Order: sequence, then C-alpha cells, then structure tokens
Amino acid sequence: MSEPFSVPVTVRGYETDVQGHLNQSVYLNYGEHARWSLLQAAGISQARLVGQGVGPVALETTIRFRRELLAGDEVEVTCAFVLGEGKTFRVEQTIRKADGTVAAEITAVGGLIDLKARRLVPNPRQVLEELAEDPKLFGL
Repeated sequence: MSEPFSVPVTVRGYETDVQGHLNQSVYLNYGEHARWSLLQAAGISQARLVGQGVGPVALETTIRFRRELLAGDEVEVTCAFVLGEGKTFRVEQTIRKADGTVAAEITAVGGLIDLKARRLVPNPRQVLEELAEDPKLFGL
C-alpha cells in the first residue's frame, strides 16, 4: 500500500495558545488545508466543483489529540478519503511531527452537496471519480 497523500505545515507562533500549544481549532485548519490540497492535486478545484453544481460538506469531525505541537514544529498532515457506497464518505488524517510522533488524528464524515437542491448527492464516489484527473489519489 502506498503512503497517503500529505502536505507539510510549520506551526506558526500566532496559532498557539497561552500555554504555547497549537490552538485546538487550528488542527481543523490543517486538516482542511490537506483535504483541499489533495483535491487540487487530483485536479479538482473549487471552481470545477461549483461548475458541476456540487460542493464538499463536513458532517462530523473528531480530533484525537496525542502530543502537543509548539511554534516552529514541522509536521506532515496526511489525508485519505475512504469512499464506499452511499451518500457519505470518511476522511482519515494524521498530523505527524518530523520525528514520526503522532500529534493528532482527525476523522471526518463528509459528503458532496448538490448546490441547487441543497441535498447530498447519492453517489459522491462517482462524482469525484468523474471530476478527478488523478483518481488514484482517492484510492480509485
């Protein structure tokens, strides 16, 4: 099995809290950055999604904090879409420090919404496969 898609991020000082730890809300930003980076790498831009009348939606997100992150820490944020049947899919992500230590794990449930009907599309897997120039990044 190949390594999951990942992007590097450096923790910036303004993202930390009074204890010097990465603020909890910023973990969500890092996960979002990795998800959009994967979509871009697969050839799916925001404009392309909107042009097809769909957009990604987050339905549930869980973060498991494992180790602290401090300003200046270099991390890799992975992103793997788990696409099955049905209207929703999972996104599994790991934020890993340069030494290999897992700092956090993010698991999300998402879908693609029909922008006119304001309902989930019944087949997000098929839509992503059709839109992607490189569907292998989704494991397709």
